[in-house]
Amino acid sequence: MNIKRREFLLFFGASAGTIALSSCQQQSSTPVTQKSPISTSLTNNINFQPVKSPMPLATTNQEFKIDNYTTYEVVDDLIIPEGFTYDIIGSWGDKIGDSRFGYNNDYLSYIETGENEGLLTINFEYISPLTWVTTYQKVIGKSLPFLEMAAAFQQAAKSGISSQELLEKSPLKKQIITIAKEAMIDMGIGVISIRREPDGKWVRTNSKFDRRITGISGLEDERYLKSTGPAVAVFKKKGKGYDDKLGDRIIGSFSNCAGGTTPWGTVFSAEENFQAYVIEPVYPDGTSVNPTQGNSVFIGEKGVFGLGSAFGLAGNKYGWMVEVDPANPDDYGTKHTWLGRYRHEAVGIRAEANQPLAFYSGCDRRSGHLYKFVSKDTVKDPTDKSNSQLLTNGMLYGAKFNSDGTGSWIPLKEDTPVNPGLPSVHINGMINLPQRPEGGSFKATKDRQIEAFKQKYKTLGDLYEGDPEAKQGAILIDAHLAGNAAGVTCTARPEDTIVAKDGSLFIAFTSGYPSKSDGSPDKRIFKGPDGEAYEYGWIMRLVEDGDRPDAMTFRWQMFATGGEPKDGGLGFSNPDNLEFDNKGNLWMVTDMSTSRHNKPVPENRMGEDGKPMNQGSLIGLFGNNSIWYIPTSGPNAGEAYLFGIGPTETETCGPFFTKDGKTLFVAIQHPGEKSGIRQDMASETRQFAMKTIDGSDFMQNRTVPMGSNWPTKKVNEPPKPSVVAIRRLDSTSIT
Repeated sequence: MNIKRREFLLFFGASAGTIALSSCQQQSSTPVTQKSPISTSLTNNINFQPVKSPMPLATTNQEFKIDNYTTYEVVDDLIIPEGFTYDIIGSWGDKIGDSRFGYNNDYLSYIETGENEGLLTINFEYISPLTWVTTYQKVIGKSLPFLEMAAAFQQAAKSGISSQELLEKSPLKKQIITIAKEAMIDMGIGVISIRREPDGKWVRTNSKFDRRITGISGLEDERYLKSTGPAVAVFKKKGKGYDDKLGDRIIGSFSNCAGGTTPWGTVFSAEENFQAYVIEPVYPDGTSVNPTQGNSVFIGEKGVFGLGSAFGLAGNKYGWMVEVDPANPDDYGTKHTWLGRYRHEAVGIRAEANQPLAFYSGCDRRSGHLYKFVSKDTVKDPTDKSNSQLLTNGMLYGAKFNSDGTGSWIPLKEDTPVNPGLPSVHINGMINLPQRPEGGSFKATKDRQIEAFKQKYKTLGDLYEGDPEAKQGAILIDAHLAGNAAGVTCTARPEDTIVAKDGSLFIAFTSGYPSKSDGSPDKRIFKGPDGEAYEYGWIMRLVEDGDRPDAMTFRWQMFATGGEPKDGGLGFSNPDNLEFDNKGNLWMVTDMSTSRHNKPVPENRMGEDGKPMNQGSLIGLFGNNSIWYIPTSGPNAGEAYLFGIGPTETETCGPFFTKDGKTLFVAIQHPGEKSGIRQDMASETRQFAMKTIDGSDFMQNRTVPMGSNWPTKKVNEPPKPSVVAIRRLDSTSIT
């Protein structure tokens, strides 16, 4: 039985109709290419014609005429410049080894194994409930008891029976775990072998290397993930909390967002929003809260939660960086705990001969930190696979930013002084700190609470328990709260970290708005042109003092700022994944929330309450998520050129170039996430109060598809997350 969108909303909405379990083709596609209606002359050093944005930009390479922007059509396709095309490498449901291509593909890594062939590693981050539930049967070819489960719980709610009581008296638990397993299979990591044909087209070759690491690898197949570092001492001991009886072995990996590729040919996958699936808080000794005390398993309109708790997964084993060797078909991943447990988003790797190894990563939450791991020993040969062993001993640091453009690294270790930032320096006047002796956290909202906290706890060692190794492990397991306690700067959602050839670090800070639960950035560092909270985001460049990976001080400056051009922004919003091409130019993709895509902006930009709309309410002006090219040197350095626009309600993710620069791999995530399947090519017209580059007002009528049929683009076909290879038709370098 195929489920329609209306049935999903009826049965799987946020009220009684939820699923709850108590426990804590490969094909080619013709893209839409953007032709210039005015001029084909190119700006100096830019060898493609930027596509047309819904917003007037200074870098369109065209003479500006307001009439060209009073109407605009959003297209349900990947829009790229004239002279380019794309191949679809894989889509949700395609076969990979003994499993399938997962949902919501994110980070991509291509490692060459020969001329014109190699291994593509793919992250699968999460499932979008509407499109996953309503298209599962058609795409996967089998049914799941979605409607039966939802109807049973809805009836139970009407009868006043709790979900726990219902499960104890019926076979529903087995059926719901079946659904949860399928959802967990669609997360994790995949490896596929691919080849470039003589005509430039990319195809799969289905070799012995093709395999999946899913959210439940090891649960039934013995394909456990391994672990290294101090947290292993916590995994192996009996402490205050839950013991999964697996020691240093780990079941699965999920919430796999961005990542990084090492010079020695391994791939790192970042476990980001793990807190949606297992319990994030831990006890002072680093052990996990029992899964039965967590949130219920929930698949509904507002998201998917608690799936890991259904399988008794220990929360402290998730939120790590996972290393995988694509060329080893027997490798199902290793979690290196010296890199810290938090909501990882990507990793920047600096491996230089005769220097310590440095790994940079960010915690993608509102108030998240920027981190650096420095190895104890040094790199001999950056291409030697034994470099992975350097990740088993070193130190994790958090970045302390100063408003004068300087900064320092604070070690997260036992003797580090407790010195939290004051609530008053944060945008929402709050910071989360470790709660003792219970575990978890509490919200400090008054500056005087900080002084009392410092009087009670002098060092991080006073906040955590265990012998020296286990205590270090507990600090790493609780890295975000330990960082807060040590005075590491709360930032604006650091999403990607990437190291340039000159050793400098580029960081995408996606959004400077606060969160009621997580906290907010330090307002002295992360502020907009008007000095207030800034939603549109930044790209920062950080340079280590002395150009050393193990430097303890650094300098920083904002390299690129999002926002409308009339306010000094570059025309994008919410920068996310970053990548360098072989010429050192920066490429960036955006991550605007799906619910805000093409959301109308009324005349005068006034809300229903009669007050001016805030930046979050203006995100609709920017249209769909997109792909940008930003030169880092030369006459166009720091300018942003629009290279591509994603299909309806998608996120453009994981850009990765081949070494020859002729192919750009991109993951297209969650098409139709909010509206579902586009029925009969339906669209609607919406109005937007736009501004020119100089700030003049005009109204735009924008045609917006109601849902998506990408990648097939056939009438009423289900949307599917997919990986594409973008290339020039003449097979020359992209830049």
